[in-house]
Amino acid sequence: MRLEVIRFSSQESSTRGLLFDVTNGRKFLCYTLEDEYREEKVMHKTRIPPGTYKLKLRTYGGFHGRYKDRFADIHKGMIEVMDVPNFTHILVHCGNTDEDTSGCLLLGSSQRSGFVGRSTAAYKNVYPLIAEAIAGGAEIKYIDFDEEEDKRHQGR
Repeated sequence: MRLEVIRFSSQESSTRGLLFDVTNGRKFLCYTLEDEYREEKVMHKTRIPPGTYKLKLRTYGGFHGRYKDRFADIHKGMIEVMDVPNFTHILVHCGNTDEDTSGCLLLGSSQRSGFVGRSTAAYKNVYPLIAEAIAGGAEIKYIDFDEEEDKRHQGR
């Protein structure tokens, strides 16, 4: 499975995007929210750099334990974005605002500035597809279409 996150809008504290399955064509899956763009990384407050990364299922840690209970019927492990330069423990999970991200990718069924809504519903729809595909190899590509907006926020 090949996924793409199209980042289209950067705000002062968050980045809005769209998640697509691009394995066979382009299929919209859900909205996304991440931390903001920063030239210099600040732990728990910076989105990951654009690029293509492998995905795996992580079966340890606090999120894994909570999601194993919360989503007992579908949970096989946390979706983790691997080998991101200068970042570790980047997960795909539920949440609504930049306060919930810590550099991770939040999923939502609706979106407005700095917020994704109905995150649990989006997660339940998207998670099984990705988790199943990881066994055969899955990757996610982050693409920035918000660079001009980033420059305005940085005062360039």
